[in-house]
Amino acid sequence: MNRLAGMTSPYLLQHADNPVDWWPWSPEAFEEARRRQVPVLLSVGYASCHWCHVMARESFEDEATARVMNAHFVSVKVDREERPDVDAVYMEAVQAATGQGGWPMTVFLTPDAEPFYFGTYFPPAPRHGMPSFRQVLEGVRTAWQDRRDEVADVASRISADLAGRSIRLGAPQPPGAEEMGA
Repeated sequence: MNRLAGMTSPYLLQHADNPVDWWPWSPEAFEEARRRQVPVLLSVGYASCHWCHVMARESFEDEATARVMNAHFVSVKVDREERPDVDAVYMEAVQAATGQGGWPMTVFLTPDAEPFYFGTYFPPAPRHGMPSFRQVLEGVRTAWQDRRDEVADVASRISADLAGRSIRLGAPQPPGAEEMGA
């Protein structure tokens, strides 16, 4: 069981037995990312989403994938029906960057909740021009480790673009983030 076991959302409870050390959207998750100096992997979906279930089965229930996620990220699971504020902001970023959106939504964030890489469903093996989820995890981990200044620059530019669209990244900050200095 992970931190989702005590949640009330049916979607979050579907992930409570994953080997992924999921966190709910909370100030503690972002504080843990700061403490560990790792990015946040935000996964947003909902209970009746077909591709959310597919990605869960293919990746989030896979022990090897979970080990990579647990070692290099603070993984946060969000129910879009419970947190439409979080969903709306990050979906805007995904759509602006990729020209499309959908669920599951996968967004990599700095510990200050700034997005720097995103997509929707990622398959377990490369196909149809898409990288596998493990390739994405490895690419983000390497960029974070070896090119953190570049990642920070990308995150700042995306945040500025969203601000120009009147999208406030501060809107979906975890409750209590003001006290954390975020």
